[in-house]
Amino acid sequence: MTIYIDVVFIENLVMNYIILIANALILKIKINHLRLILGSSVGAIYTVVAYMFPNEAFSNFFIKFILSILIVYISFKAKELKKFLKQIIVFYLTSFVFGGAAFAFIYIIKPQNILMKNGLFLGTYTLKTVVLSTIIAFVIIILTFKFVKNKFSKKDIYKEIDVGIDGKTIKVKAIVDTGNMLKEPITGKPVMVIEHTCFYDVLPKEILDNLEKILGGDLENISEEIRNTYLTRLKFIPFSSLGKQNGMILGISPQFIKICGEEDRKIKDIIVGIYNKSLTKDGSYRALIGMDII
Repeated sequence: MTIYIDVVFIENLVMNYIILIANALILKIKINHLRLILGSSVGAIYTVVAYMFPNEAFSNFFIKFILSILIVYISFKAKELKKFLKQIIVFYLTSFVFGGAAFAFIYIIKPQNILMKNGLFLGTYTLKTVVLSTIIAFVIIILTFKFVKNKFSKKDIYKEIDVGIDGKTIKVKAIVDTGNMLKEPITGKPVMVIEHTCFYDVLPKEILDNLEKILGGDLENISEEIRNTYLTRLKFIPFSSLGKQNGMILGISPQFIKICGEEDRKIKDIIVGIYNKSLTKDGSYRALIGMDII
């Protein structure tokens, strides 16, 4: 069987590129086609070199893992370690699905033209077959991720939360907000956001009715006793969501929050943000809690 190096390179370049496109779509990353081509080329070059110069080093797991890190970094250049690790995980998941689906399709079409050399699957199947099989794998994985995402039930989305402040407890229904990555800037603690009306049984009315004035430095309506007792405990948390850019919200450290229904799990390293408006028109939930907290 005759194998052409240029064909091997192009086939792997196309496969890698479509896998990286799928990664970008799944993770909602802005696509930079030049970066994706460069990342895909690194993987394709590795395949060509591994074929031309048989060596056990090329089949070493550590070498392949380093290669995947290089491909993902070149393609997406994540600035945060958490995002980068997420990209690596999704890259492996998509690669497994693509590899399985594409190989199965190619085997069905031309099983006699497939061979394995130095840990690599190679063959004389046409580029058209490779592209078609990769597109089919692409559709499968995108539909799968959408299906899994849509399978989240209300039980997964909504959480009953108990918030402990000064020996009293607030019971509130929260929605799991995947976009809520709010942090208290000094401590770096995650912030859960709750409507201010939920706090009337645990915090002074003077504070809750004057949140905007406090944020603006106007303490005229706040008694000296309340100032001394509570104002030093309040946190100023910048945000750019909830319908307002470059905004500020007041927060307070609770004794704990308890996520009900999950073995009553308590979380202590957290800040509760006091939102001065309603989160919904129908009151279906009155708090936002981030995925990193859950």
